[in-house]
Amino acid sequence: MRAYELTGRLPRLRAVDRPGPAAPGPGQVVVAVQAVSLNYRDLLQAKGNAGLVPLSDGAGLVEAVGPGVAEWNAGDRVVAGFMPGWVEGPLTVAKKATALGGDGTDGMLAQHVVLPASALVRVPNGMSFEQAATLPCAGVTAWAALFERRAVQPGETVLLLGTGGVSIMALQLAKAAGARVIITSSSDAKLARARALGADEVINYRNTPDWAAEVLRLTAGVGADLAVDVGGPATLNTTLQAVRLDGRISLMGVLTGFDGPVDTAAILSRRITLQGIYVGPVAMLHALSRTGIEPVVDRVFQWDEAEAAYEALSGADHFGKLVIRKG
Repeated sequence: MRAYELTGRLPRLRAVDRPGPAAPGPGQVVVAVQAVSLNYRDLLQAKGNAGLVPLSDGAGLVEAVGPGVAEWNAGDRVVAGFMPGWVEGPLTVAKKATALGGDGTDGMLAQHVVLPASALVRVPNGMSFEQAATLPCAGVTAWAALFERRAVQPGETVLLLGTGGVSIMALQLAKAAGARVIITSSSDAKLARARALGADEVINYRNTPDWAAEVLRLTAGVGADLAVDVGGPATLNTTLQAVRLDGRISLMGVLTGFDGPVDTAAILSRRITLQGIYVGPVAMLHALSRTGIEPVVDRVFQWDEAEAAYEALSGADHFGKLVIRKG
C-alpha cells in the first residue's frame, strides 16, 4: 500500500510502498483512509521519528472488521480518535502512549490503517471526509477547552487567539453555546472571515499590540470569562491580563515554544484557573460529532502534494484547517 514516512530532515516526507494490512484481529477494523488533516504537532514530530508514518487525524471507509466487531460494517464512514486507547475516563500514561503519528506509533498518512473498533466514530451525515478528518485533534481540543471541566455558559465572553484550526472550531462551538466571542489575528482579511462565522469582536494584534487592554475595553474593564490560549509562553502572560478576576484559561498552545516566564502573581492575585488541555478521549469525539459543527477547511491538497501541505502548515497563513485527500 502507499504511505508516507518521515525522514527526520527536509524534505520531511518520503513516499513508500508498505505491505497491506493483514486481516484484522479480534476487536480490530481495517480503514481505507480517504482524508487526513494536519496539526502543529505534526511539524514537531517531523523533526525526528524517521521512518514513522505521520499524522494523527484521518477519516475513511471501513474495509474489513475482525472477530467480535458488531458495531461496524464494510462501507461505514468513520473518523478515528487521536489516542485510540483513550476511549473514556481520565488520561493515563498507557492511554497517552497510543497517540497516532508520533513517538513510535504510526499515524494516518497511509492508504490503510488498522485500528481498534472502539477508537472509531461515525462521520455525521452530510459531512465530507475532508471535514471529518479535522475533528480528532483540533475539534476535540476546542471542545475540551470550552466544555470539559467548567463548561462555557450562555452570555459569557470567550477570548480566542488566532484563526487556526483550534481557534476557528472554538469560535463555532462557543457561538453555538450562546457565548460572546472576541478573536485576534494579525490579518484583517482573516478577522473579516471570523466575523462572518459569528465573532462578535475582533482585534488585529499587529495594529493593537496591547490587545489585553483592548479586551478589557470591549468588556467594560471586566475581562473575558474564558480564554483559549494556543500561543504558549509568548502569549500567556498577556492572556492572564485579558481575563477577569476568577476567570479561566485553557492552555494547549506551543506555537511559541514550551519554556518561558509565567506571571504567577497574576494567577494568584486574580484567582485565575489555568487548565492544560491535551486533546481528549474518543467519547469526546463522539460528543463533538453530534454538535452539527461544519469544520472550516482552508485548503485541500492531493496525495502527491503532502510535502506542500507541510510547507503550508509551516507558513501559518491558513484559516481553519489544511487537509490531504486520498489520490
